[in-house]
Amino acid sequence: MPEPLVYKLNDIVEMKKPHACGANAWKVTRVGADIKLSCTNCGRGIMMPRFDFNKRLKKILVVSETN
Repeated sequence: MPEPLVYKLNDIVEMKKPHACGANAWKVTRVGADIKLSCTNCGRGIMMPRFDFNKRLKKILVVSETN
């Protein structure tokens, strides 16, 4: 069984589709049942259920050092 992805607050992630502004990197600003992301280019924030986030996530670019 594959190990589930672990992401923390302030991680930078790449999604499968780019944002309308052209950037494809997002900062994780809330972790829970829903995941809140902020675009690293324009600052726009979005929220999505964890299930949808896991489907749309391509890879984790930068792992934050916070506990």
